[in-house]
Amino acid sequence: MTGASKPGVMVYNSWLTMQALHEADPNACQYNDLALVRLDPADVAQVNPSIPHWGGPTGVNTAGTQLGNFVYSLGNSELRGSVTQLNPKKGVSLGDAGAGWSHTAYTVTSGIPGDSGSAFLGSTGKALGILSTVAIAPLAGSNGVGDVSRELAYLHAHSSFTGVQLVAGTLPFNGNQLPAG
Repeated sequence: MTGASKPGVMVYNSWLTMQALHEADPNACQYNDLALVRLDPADVAQVNPSIPHWGGPTGVNTAGTQLGNFVYSLGNSELRGSVTQLNPKKGVSLGDAGAGWSHTAYTVTSGIPGDSGSAFLGSTGKALGILSTVAIAPLAGSNGVGDVSRELAYLHAHSSFTGVQLVAGTLPFNGNQLPAG
């Protein structure tokens, strides 16, 4: 996380919550990958919820995606040789998976190890999800994006964080920009 001067503290982890609850829904178990980090109060004014390059998010996508819808993300894997440069990515959705718990996406360059946790926006700039898987098969080079609306609903139903909500970005969404080269 950039902008913060003090370490954050993880206060919620969906995997630990599901283990404690003995979650049996295979889709939740496979695709629910959300954590909350509490910032030190001194750092709140130093961070911005906007997605660099693309702007947004403009809300939470609750409708899923359809084949061919545009998706937008960033990558920051040190395997690309740069740990400080964010790599904007534009791609297309291949639709929903796991009863809506995941979305399969192809981007200009696929997410690779180290990009996990990257935000994904849908075609209107709403938060779609969080990069959680890099596929080798059956769709090599695609990424699985955990559905943030379902992950937040799970958090609300199974934790004391009932008031947690996505904060909209302060920069307007602009999906017409070309990814930086």
